[in-house]
Amino acid sequence: MNEALSYLDARRSIPPKQLGEPGPDDATLMRMLRSAVRVPDHGKRVPFRFLRFSGQARHEFGERLAARALQRDPNASEAVIEKDRMRFSHAPLVVAVIAKLGPDEKIPESERFSSASCVCFALLQAAQAMGFGAIWLTGWLAYDPEVAGWMGLQEHERVVGFVHIGTPKLDAPERERPDPADLLSEWSPA
Repeated sequence: MNEALSYLDARRSIPPKQLGEPGPDDATLMRMLRSAVRVPDHGKRVPFRFLRFSGQARHEFGERLAARALQRDPNASEAVIEKDRMRFSHAPLVVAVIAKLGPDEKIPESERFSSASCVCFALLQAAQAMGFGAIWLTGWLAYDPEVAGWMGLQEHERVVGFVHIGTPKLDAPERERPDPADLLSEWSPA
């Protein structure tokens, strides 16, 4: 059990610019997704799905993002436009996790969105377990209706995150983490 906790404690986010080839092949990705879907899912709604960006499609999506960024802000600097152009070009694989949030009489939308959020985190853990680095990002594109249209999102779907996956080019340094003792309080009756 301590080994499993040590593994969880070792999780790091690797910036996209530090993720390179190789990325996971199809069988490895499916294995990672099989672990990622084992999340709490009240009512067994499976309120999430995946959209893969790989190969040349990553660069073509980046070109669209650059054009959209310029449309959103005609005064954007070339550096900002280039950042959007290259967003999906660094890691060999980007997996969008999409929450499916249509009407539901029993399970609140917030619970279903939380379940999809857990998938993002579980996918990060699965990628690391398979020897890859990963990071969960959103950014303006996760909330832009035009981008949602390009991705084929339906009316009740929302992007939860873009999980960039690849081989780390360097070891990510540890960062300061909160002390759980500072975050824990005790409820007691008044």
